[in-house]
Amino acid sequence: MSHCCDLDTCNEPRWIRRYSIGSLHNQFSFLRWWKEGRRKEGRMPHKSTPEGRMMSIYGLLAFCILQTILPVNSFLVAPLRTRRHGQSWGALQSINVCPSYGTRTSSSQLTARRDNDPVQEPEGCIDSVARRHLLFSLLATAAATGTVSPAVASTAVKTRAEENEVIDIIKPPLDNRQYETYTLPNGLRVLLCSDPSSNTAAAAMDVHVGACADPVEVPGLAHFNEHMLFLGTEKYPQEESFTGFLSSNGGFSNAFTDSENTVYYFDMEAEAESKLKEGLDRFGSFFSSPLFTESATGRELNAIESENSKNLQNDIFRIYQLEKSRANKNHPFSKFFTGNKKTLLDDTKRQGIDLRKELIKFYETYYSANQMTLAIVAPQSLSKLKKNVEESFGAIPNRGSPKPEESWKDVPPFDNGNSIVPSSKYVVEAVPVQDLRQVSLSWPVVYGPDYTVEDGLYKKPNVYVGHLLGHEGPGSLLSYLKKKGWANGLGSSNNAELSDFETFEVTVELTNKGLGKIDEVCEAIFSYIKMLSEQSIPNYVFNEVLQLQELQWRFTTKGEPSSYVQSLVESMQKYPPSLYIAGPRRLALDETPDRLLSSPDPRPAFSSNAQLEANRKATLSLLSKLTVDSVMMAVLSKSFEGKTDRVEKWYGTNYNVRPISSSTMFNWMHPSPPEQLGIAYPKPNAFIPSEKGLKVKKPVPEEKLLKARTFEERIKPISPPTIIRDDGEEGRWTVHYKQDDRFGQPKAFVIFELLTQEVYSSAKSAVLAQLYQLCATDHLEEYAYDATLAGLIYNIQVLPRGVRLTFGGYNDKLENFANYVTGELSRDVTNVLPEDTVEFERYKDQITRGFSAFDAKQPYGLAIYYSTLALTPLRFQYTNSQLREALKSTTLSDLTTYAKSLWSSGKGEALVQGNLDKNEALRLVSSIDNTLGFKTITSDEYPPRLKVLHLPRISPGAFPTRISTSVPNVSNSNAASQLTIQCLGRNQKDHVIIEILSAILEQPFYEELRTRQQLGYIVSSGVKAIEETRVLSLIVQSSVAPVKKLTAEILKFADSIRSKLLEPLSEGDVALYAKGLLDRKTEPDKTLATEVTRNWGEIASGRFEFDRIQREAGALLDVNKNDILQFWDNYYLGQSESGRRLIISEAVPKSGVAASKAPVASTGYSRGGKTSIGADGVIKLGVEDIEMFRRDRQEQI
Repeated sequence: MSHCCDLDTCNEPRWIRRYSIGSLHNQFSFLRWWKEGRRKEGRMPHKSTPEGRMMSIYGLLAFCILQTILPVNSFLVAPLRTRRHGQSWGALQSINVCPSYGTRTSSSQLTARRDNDPVQEPEGCIDSVARRHLLFSLLATAAATGTVSPAVASTAVKTRAEENEVIDIIKPPLDNRQYETYTLPNGLRVLLCSDPSSNTAAAAMDVHVGACADPVEVPGLAHFNEHMLFLGTEKYPQEESFTGFLSSNGGFSNAFTDSENTVYYFDMEAEAESKLKEGLDRFGSFFSSPLFTESATGRELNAIESENSKNLQNDIFRIYQLEKSRANKNHPFSKFFTGNKKTLLDDTKRQGIDLRKELIKFYETYYSANQMTLAIVAPQSLSKLKKNVEESFGAIPNRGSPKPEESWKDVPPFDNGNSIVPSSKYVVEAVPVQDLRQVSLSWPVVYGPDYTVEDGLYKKPNVYVGHLLGHEGPGSLLSYLKKKGWANGLGSSNNAELSDFETFEVTVELTNKGLGKIDEVCEAIFSYIKMLSEQSIPNYVFNEVLQLQELQWRFTTKGEPSSYVQSLVESMQKYPPSLYIAGPRRLALDETPDRLLSSPDPRPAFSSNAQLEANRKATLSLLSKLTVDSVMMAVLSKSFEGKTDRVEKWYGTNYNVRPISSSTMFNWMHPSPPEQLGIAYPKPNAFIPSEKGLKVKKPVPEEKLLKARTFEERIKPISPPTIIRDDGEEGRWTVHYKQDDRFGQPKAFVIFELLTQEVYSSAKSAVLAQLYQLCATDHLEEYAYDATLAGLIYNIQVLPRGVRLTFGGYNDKLENFANYVTGELSRDVTNVLPEDTVEFERYKDQITRGFSAFDAKQPYGLAIYYSTLALTPLRFQYTNSQLREALKSTTLSDLTTYAKSLWSSGKGEALVQGNLDKNEALRLVSSIDNTLGFKTITSDEYPPRLKVLHLPRISPGAFPTRISTSVPNVSNSNAASQLTIQCLGRNQKDHVIIEILSAILEQPFYEELRTRQQLGYIVSSGVKAIEETRVLSLIVQSSVAPVKKLTAEILKFADSIRSKLLEPLSEGDVALYAKGLLDRKTEPDKTLATEVTRNWGEIASGRFEFDRIQREAGALLDVNKNDILQFWDNYYLGQSESGRRLIISEAVPKSGVAASKAPVASTGYSRGGKTSIGADGVIKLGVEDIEMFRRDRQEQI
């Protein structure tokens, strides 16, 4: 698989990193997410996401569970942000109804829910980060003709380095921001970006030291140090004061510890220069004068322990640690990076080590300005930013620290005789927590004279190799494995990347049949590798991969500032100043052995044949490392359960190690020839847009894109879509249209929805919907794969209100692409269905394993799931158990019958937006209409819209309705509790007040339960929009306290909110929170996809409030302290007509310190019994009672 790239979203673990939510194997970006999770060992989602971004290794599994836990598309959701700044590895970066897919969002900011977003532009990049995520080859293989012409204007930025030499920073043609790079006198390298059109500022600092530098005696020290920097500095000694400052200014902060780098970052609303100055000053003090107080050091150990406990049942961490067990025990890559209370406290005490002194020693050894890089993006001018930087970061000491990797430069990364698990010629068979089934082949690539670190950075041969091995078109390796019935998906790319080595990996998601044919699967992989090595890779492959990446470069747009600054500081550690931006985002960076790329202009091909051959040579050099003798093989399967004889030290993973037989290795060295397997190089890509097709119909003046907007301009509504075809309420279509007038790109999006009641009317129909999406997308994949490489996307969704098709990308080939896909889906529906029961059972197995992933959910995810379920109408969401049961009896005949009815009748709604004129839009809709040929329904047959269920009203001071459930995974020892406060107010003022409330209580809630009481690592709060209502939630997950304690402390905190947080507010405080929220809401859209998604949300919901943001901004101007107090009194204290509506959702573990008596499956509520209602009138529910509870609540609407 592969994905494309956006400028500021490199590294970004966003929901948008999927081509299609309906495409399970498209989402089998499992490596993309897994590698990222392992690499950043804790920012999953962020560049998870993901625990963050689980559209990945579990893609084929997680998607199915996603469908069971998420309500429908009419939801708006602002994830509950886990505001844990000091996090490393896979740390949760957002909590929401689907905790497996994360994106960090301000808790006071509502965003359209991304799981059902119709528009998801491909994005990514190919730097250090992307080369890890870019597991599925970055770009396409194909057409020998070059169609991308250079941009007209030069976009190199002249700036100055430390010796005042003028340096051209290469930036994308559409990036009109101003940049400057320089070095402070203390050695700190700085990159500034001025963007007057934005309200938001972001800054990141990369300290070139990571977990590899941990002392052998103190595993996890680098990670612990990262946590501690947030807990007070000399100038700002109050713990969490930085977080409080950011919360009141619409911002957030975070950090992650990598193998060799630690990155800290924050963003905030920065229209006021004084506020940005203070934010930078607070941030800079982290690196010049942290306190490391005795009290904070002792308490934060509990947070490290809780974080580690959270990860113990996470397959990402478990698998990664097993991989590291294959490294040389003397090499730092083999270490346990996260740390826990045992390594940091118990073991140091036993060795007579003073932990705080060791912490300070680590900081004073490695935290030196000469090993740091700083990037800032802000609306202020470069001159003002420079002044702020000098004042805030000039005091960071330069200790003259050498690069940490110098201390292990002579240690071989892999040594078969000196590792816990042999690195080669052996297979590891491991038992996963979830029902994964996969084989991975990984090769160590140690840098040396024949393959240098510069080859990896500048030529990026792994991109070409990953592209070919990971291709999914006709004749591909995956195509062969699917035809044999052995695989569901495949990914290939770099995995680990350190200063002295990298690893390249191919991972295959196996079918049950494929699990019994692992040797044959591996033989096919080696057959393809042999073809790459011995049969010359066609020139068009190299040229096309370059060409498509240059196409992305040419039309790169701005992304989120926080993700952008992170990518920049990492790039600054690797590339020279001229390539700070382009280095991670372009290929073929060395034009000759002595000259680097110097032009920003997009290239249609390599600059010379010599450059092409140099890249071919590097690619062949990498391929020469992918040998049978050096391969590290691992297999994951539940089938090994009870058959293992080893236990991994840190995570407790059960596994075996056995030698690969000599006969098997012989077969792999002499594999079947590719032509015998039907394997071949991919053909040229027909979907690459022509230069004529890249013409923008309505160009946007550059000055408009860069212009700083006045307040009046920011609250002025954006022009909405207009109706260009209205066949009436009883007619076929209502078509909304808007020609792009804001972004100036040759892209468009087309969303079609056929409204019908029957497609989601029961649990069985919901299961059939998932099967249909999976089968259809899998069938289309060979055709569509080249299209996705060329920047097109498609999405098939069967939703509670009908069937939705989404198409988008470069508009040149969009119409033909949409017509083909629609035709395949509707002309003969059996075309996209399984050919026989064997193939059907393969798809059914994928869905089954996806449903079973529910049992491995984290407790906080269960708490969120059940509270969300309690608010969702019955036909809009079915329970995991209902779907599992329905799937058991589902047959191929059922699927065929279902598919035939899917497109038979309905009412059509459409949105066409982007670089298409009105006539083109109407023609496209007519073409799709003719292809679908559905029967029109009457208005009384329209499916109902989502109406949120109302929680029971309870008296003031009464205990909330409570749902208690057991954690299914016996090995997960964490407890979780969530309080949800429902606000039934439907006006803009109520909506913005609850967001302000969320911002006010976010930091105090975190500080009280996480920092002071140390109840758990996951402590979070946030707002979620459901239909036109809002809920405010507070959640805690803990490995040290039972749910009774968690619930009591959450309620105690909630009870104190009025007196401790709201009454002390001044009108100035309220204005500050309102200003931060207003700036967030009126921040300009970064992409066309964002605007399209928002517009479609209004159309699909039937609200048509295209100026919603501006209305809410207007409401913010009127909010005062009394409004906030009255709101709290109404909805929490219960003084309004709508009353106090609260629900507690608890997840109770069966083992560990936090375990308590298992809750009953039913309290009697489902049988109408009174035992479910306490003497105080409190409703108590078990999991079996929720269905009846929802039915009762639905009758109340």
